[in-house]
Amino acid sequence: MKLGFIGCGNMAGAIMGGIIKKEVFKPEEIIGSDVFVPTREKARDTYGIQITDSNLEVVEKSEVIVLAVKPQFYESVITEIKDKITEDKIIITIAPGKTLAWLEEKFGKKVKIVRTMPNTPAMVMEGMTAASPNSYLSEEEVKYACHILESFGKVEVIPERLMDAVVGVSGSSPAYVFILIEAMADAAVSDGMPRAQAYKFAAQAVMGSAKMVLETGKHPGELKDMVCSPAGTTIEAVRVLEGTGFRSSVIEAMKACTDIAKGM
Repeated sequence: MKLGFIGCGNMAGAIMGGIIKKEVFKPEEIIGSDVFVPTREKARDTYGIQITDSNLEVVEKSEVIVLAVKPQFYESVITEIKDKITEDKIIITIAPGKTLAWLEEKFGKKVKIVRTMPNTPAMVMEGMTAASPNSYLSEEEVKYACHILESFGKVEVIPERLMDAVVGVSGSSPAYVFILIEAMADAAVSDGMPRAQAYKFAAQAVMGSAKMVLETGKHPGELKDMVCSPAGTTIEAVRVLEGTGFRSSVIEAMKACTDIAKGM
């Protein structure tokens, strides 16, 4: 085995799917464990990976181990596996709030760790992942870890001090975007559009707008101004959004998200 997952839930599945689709690893090179039998069996049936009920088996058989359990279970899992972690293995974490210093303390020895924060669009190969390696990885090992993470979207290596901000701006933000799409579709439905069609129009508009930001290099404000004709429909909608605190609501929501991440 080359890659192991401790935890086979939704995020782990999204990562597995991208890795296998991009042929970074073959299914038979991946092993996963999960405390819930149906969860690990679903991973096996969906992705064709090896499964086990033993976290220690995952560690023993893998070069890279992804800790894909919820943050509250990290300490107990690390306590269980730390004696089996050797200096040649790489640990990838995906838990908000668990700093490199905290992780190194729990392992109690030199361990190669890459702290990451992916997001759920990884499920459709459009994830955005932040990565912060500790000092024990070589430059080549960091590149190798990023190669794995790039299989389900984009990755940026960042200073760890920015990781809590990443939780707000990309880790949790798909939920905000889904609310926006749902609200846009609700408005279209109220004007007579069938619901399925409304979701398609709204989602495509969001996806296309995001692509314009990424590919044109223009400031979002400039792109907004391009849509706003004088005395037109769009500027009126923007006026209402500003009047109801849309921009401030997004900022305050992200601040609250980041504050929670800092306390985890």
